[in-house]
Amino acid sequence: MHALLVAANPDPRSLTHYVLGRLEAALQPVPVEIADLSEEGFDPRFTAADRRAYQEGGTYPADVTAEHRRLERATDLVLVFPVYWWSMPALLKGWIDRVFVNGWAFEHSPATGLRPKLQNLTTHLLPIAGDDSGAYERHGYEKALRTQIEHGIVDYCGSRRGSTAFIHRSEQLSPESTVRSVDQAVRTISEAIHARPAE
Repeated sequence: MHALLVAANPDPRSLTHYVLGRLEAALQPVPVEIADLSEEGFDPRFTAADRRAYQEGGTYPADVTAEHRRLERATDLVLVFPVYWWSMPALLKGWIDRVFVNGWAFEHSPATGLRPKLQNLTTHLLPIAGDDSGAYERHGYEKALRTQIEHGIVDYCGSRRGSTAFIHRSEQLSPESTVRSVDQAVRTISEAIHARPAE
């Protein structure tokens, strides 16, 4: 087992980074690798080189290839991110756009159709939301976010769906309530990873 935790928040003092540290500790003794996309300076822009790689497959930019190697080491991927406009931050979306590409995460052609390729990976989500769970349910935000990511990305690439654990009211909670909410989300994800049978 090997967990890759991917975070997208430019503030190292953010709740995102606090959650990241708590999750890393909770996952021990599972080996953990952290991809702090902002600190590492990952470029989320989908360039002409990315477009060529998408269309032709096989010749990916060096930074994308490095991300592929990280993901290939992982049995579990955890995306830890603040919810911006009911979705993931542009930095994380750009990481997915550039890294989960045709020829590596899946293969698609008019002749053969779709062939997902990430069956050995389980993907977990840990969104950090500013609003409360009631608002997410009333307005369909949680369903929309799950549809975008769980179905639109995870299922499309053939990854197994892991756990999704929201932290709600992230900007309104008292310190004690925040700790309880973080504890619950971290426990949900870490228990799901620890419960996986050895392969």
